[in-house]
This record gives sequence, C-alpha cells and structure tokens, in this order.
Amino acid sequence: MVTIAGGKELTEPVVVRPTSETVFGEQMAKWVNSYRDLPLLLNQWANVVRWELRPRLFLRTSEFLWQEGHTVHASAADAAAYALRIHHDVYRDFLVETLALPVLLGRKTAEERFAGAINTMTCEGITRDRKALQLATSHELGQNFARAFDITYTDEGGEVQTAWTTSWGASTRLVGGLIMGHGDAGGLRLPPRIAPTQVAIVVVRDEDGAVEKARELGDAIAAAGFRVKVDADVHTGFGRRAVDWELKGVPLRIDLGPRDLAEGQVTLLRRDSGEKSQLPLAGVEHQVGDLLDDIQAAMLTEATAFRDAATTDVSTVEEALEAGREGVGRIEWAKLGAEGERALLADGVSVRCIQRADGTVPAAEDEPDLQAIVARAY
Repeated sequence: MVTIAGGKELTEPVVVRPTSETVFGEQMAKWVNSYRDLPLLLNQWANVVRWELRPRLFLRTSEFLWQEGHTVHASAADAAAYALRIHHDVYRDFLVETLALPVLLGRKTAEERFAGAINTMTCEGITRDRKALQLATSHELGQNFARAFDITYTDEGGEVQTAWTTSWGASTRLVGGLIMGHGDAGGLRLPPRIAPTQVAIVVVRDEDGAVEKARELGDAIAAAGFRVKVDADVHTGFGRRAVDWELKGVPLRIDLGPRDLAEGQVTLLRRDSGEKSQLPLAGVEHQVGDLLDDIQAAMLTEATAFRDAATTDVSTVEEALEAGREGVGRIEWAKLGAEGERALLADGVSVRCIQRADGTVPAAEDEPDLQAIVARAY
C-alpha cells in the first residue's frame, strides 16, 4: 500500500501488487456458486510491480507487462490436469515451436515453489552466458487460496465444497529470453515464426529497374503469406543498410542489384548461419517458405546443442556446485536433496527444477530416479 509519493501524501492510496491471486480470489468467490460454474477460466494482461535491487532490462524490472491466468475447479485432479496442460501445451509449445528456445521442464522444489502453491511447474531456458532463466510457470494452488477467499461451490448433491485453483503466467521476460537465447555479436537473431519482418529485400543500387523489380518480388512474397519489407533507400550506403538488417535479426535477406538482374538471379543471406547463396530470380517467392522453415529448425537445433553442451552430469554436491557455477549441472535428486540444495544456494547456485530422466514433469517430488537441474539464474 503506497500512501506517499514524491514527498507528498496521496489523495487516494495506491495498491501495488506483485501478482493478482488476491484480486482474482475475491472476485472468483463472488462468481462461483454452483458446480455448473466450473471450471472458471480467467486470463488477463496487466502490469505488475516487483521490488528489484538490480533491475535488468527485459529480465528483472520493477514494473513489467505479463499475462496471468487464474482458474477454479471442482477437483484436485481437474486443477492439476489444467495446470499441466497450460504448462506444456501453451508455454512449452510456444517457447519451443515459435521462439525456438529448448526449455527444460520440471517441478520446482519446496524451496523455490510459489508461495501458497502445492506445486509449481517451470519452463527454464539457458542463455548464451550459460545461466538459467525462468520463462514461464504454472501453479497448482490446491485449496489454499480457495480457503483464504472462501471460494466454494454447491455440488450435484447439494453439498457445499471448497474449490481448487490454479494460476500461471509469462511476462516480457520472454523477450529477454529470445534475445539472450539466440543473439550473437552481430545483434538479434530472430526465429522466422516470431520475426516481425521475415524477409528483407535490399536494393543494392537504383539502376536498370532494380527498385521496381524488388517491389514486384516483395509483393509476390507477401502474397505467398510472408512478412516482407523492401529496402529501397539507396541514398544510404548498401553496407550500412545490410548491417542494420543484421542488427534487427531479420531471418532472410535478399539482395538485388543491377548485376543480379543482368544474371537473372538474387543473392540470399541467412541471418542464423551467415550462409550466402544465389537462386534464380524467377520463382524465388515459392522457395522462401522452405528456407524460413529450415532457418526455424536450424535455430532450435543450434540452441539445443548449446544447452546440451553447457550441461554436465555430476554425482556429488561438490561437483554440482562446480558445474552450476559455470553452466548447468544435472544430478540425481536423491543425492542432492534439500540439504544439498541449501548448500548450493549459499554459493548462488539454485535448483532450477526437478524432472524425470526423460525430461518430463514428475507427478510428485518423491518419485524415484528424479534428476535435479542446477545453475546460476537471472
């Protein structure tokens, strides 16, 4: 509760919240009366405020935009299934299939779990400096918030029951994850499926109808369903413009000049690999789709290889600490345990999640043969 700002007392107090369980809990208690009202599924985009000692752009800022969902269910099983569905089918699929970020899926430990939750599931990315970045979480809240806010419903038998709730969210931290997961010394590298501009056609010189032909090609590529821009600003040097498109991370650049026209071809440059190639000008718009799909797949493959190379399997707490200082360590959860987790935390290394050996999310923290993923984190 903020009552003074800028050295003056506010006419009305301002409530600053880090998340919205309390706001939604109060409203959901009013909206849910019968089993017929369930499940109640709510989602919002909103700005929230957190206290950050050392803000980092896109990663940790005092105020940020995020998406948060809140749901009410008639049973624990239904709530758990929905939280897992959001975690996997929404967050994981978007991060992997659209952003080409190979995330680690798992449960948070009791130490890292969201306050008030009985289970927190996380999608953890690994950035280029070999640190972990929590990109999205999904929480089973059990009946904790339902009891606090009296979220009840009348079941089919006429009995009043306490509901089960979930919450889940992702923020503009996804932008930071995208930059730090794919960027290089040349600037951004954007996967085609998320890139605002998928193809940039750059006119080398305005001679022999190059601008007109570039615009014709741009129209054809746009008609094929792709996001394209034609750069005909020939008053700015070609080299400067080429660097600008590289910095912006546009996945595919097509260079077109008088020499290309004379030879009936175009020069293509992939932002992901820097590979240059030449294709016949006629019909090049029909090959753009396959090229963009190949770039998307290659970026995911590269990021996955980087994550795997940064991960070391270890067998002792000491080895886990050493691995976590420099990258990612993977150790049997039974060998680490809560005591080992506390030892890592004392040196700035945390358990990012626990998962099954196949990388899937365990149903419980006490499942046998679980692996703990440890690393430094933003």
